[in-house]
Amino acid sequence: MRFATTSALLLATVALGACGGSSDEDQAKSTVCSARADISKQVDQLKALTPATFTTAAASKSLAAIRSDLSDIKGAQENLSDDRRQQVKQANQEFAGEVQDLAKQVFRSVSGSQAKSELTGSLQQLANTYKQTYARVDCS
Repeated sequence: MRFATTSALLLATVALGACGGSSDEDQAKSTVCSARADISKQVDQLKALTPATFTTAAASKSLAAIRSDLSDIKGAQENLSDDRRQQVKQANQEFAGEVQDLAKQVFRSVSGSQAKSELTGSLQQLANTYKQTYARVDCS
């Protein structure tokens, strides 16, 4: 009787784990997709900046959020399937490089309308890079 009770509990635990549990890969995918969604939001906010509305503070805030999201993705990618890990790793490398270049540009002198125009052009390039990298990461 004791064996039957123990076996029943074990089967119930396994069944519940299969239905409601979340594997490391599922959690990693969730982290990546959540961060990807936030990156998209931040890129849209940056892309909306014009030379007239651009401020270093606004750009810095969005870039800091993107860097945090990239860090979250990098931490989660090891628990992804091989194909997804490779896709995310490649997107992370390409997009992070673009973010670093833009951050350097933002922290340089942004006085004058010419500098702001150049920065807003770079923000558009960041949006294009997002479309070519993270927008292609499957989150379905």
